[in-house]
Amino acid sequence: MNTYNWYSQLIRPTWAPPSWLFGPVWTVLYAIIAVSFGAVFYKAFTKQISLMVALPFALNLLFNFAFTPIQFGLKNNLLASLDILLFISTLIWALYAIWHGSPSLRWVVYVNIPYLLWGTFATCLQLTITYLNR
Repeated sequence: MNTYNWYSQLIRPTWAPPSWLFGPVWTVLYAIIAVSFGAVFYKAFTKQISLMVALPFALNLLFNFAFTPIQFGLKNNLLASLDILLFISTLIWALYAIWHGSPSLRWVVYVNIPYLLWGTFATCLQLTITYLNR
């Protein structure tokens, strides 16, 4: 409850979605991530693609999973902004790497377009929240 009170007291832009929307969106996105990133990791572990192609996918998961503890555990908007910039950067890197590193996995880029769009939106939202609450 303390986290909810803290977040609800932050100044948010008028275009911020309602809090209840995040759960359903991330549920769908995590299903996409599980299937597509799983395919990438499988190909990397079976040496069908280079581990360097899979590296940005692993880093993206790290930054993705770190966001919630940073934002809502530490309640640190600035550190969360740094994390989300690393998150979106590694996602772009991952999609670029798979597109160029494995033509058979180009479908991964297409299915992750919603993840990229939501991640870009979330990055803009987080940076705006950090700015408004400085």
